[in-house]
Amino acid sequence: VQLQASGGGSVQAGGSLRLSCTASGRASNAYIKAWFRQAPGKEREFVAAISTSSQTIDYANAVKERFAISRNNNKNEVYLQMADLKPDDTAVYYCAAVAPLFSGSLPQQRETYTYWGQGTQVTVSS
Repeated sequence: VQLQASGGGSVQAGGSLRLSCTASGRASNAYIKAWFRQAPGKEREFVAAISTSSQTIDYANAVKERFAISRNNNKNEVYLQMADLKPDDTAVYYCAAVAPLFSGSLPQQRETYTYWGQGTQVTVSS
């Protein structure tokens, strides 16, 4: 599975951005998709994840009520709609994919994810 993220940019605090991640490769729609982010000098952290059918979604506490993850399996795409952006949201955002877990849960640990996109920069100014 290959992942290509896009949609990053520079916005002022309170603004919005929509990130997209296009997947290619065999059965790419059969994977859990997630977004992570990594700010300068910090560890890569979980942002949001969505199950293959979109039935289950999970968010990091820091982005709940502001970000929304969705996917369109017909287009092999996953999205991250970001609203009310804050300077602390500044980071490189990565999309990731992993085969569904036996437990049915959505993993938040970056080590669990098998495939990664190249990242897209989001910069939020105050």
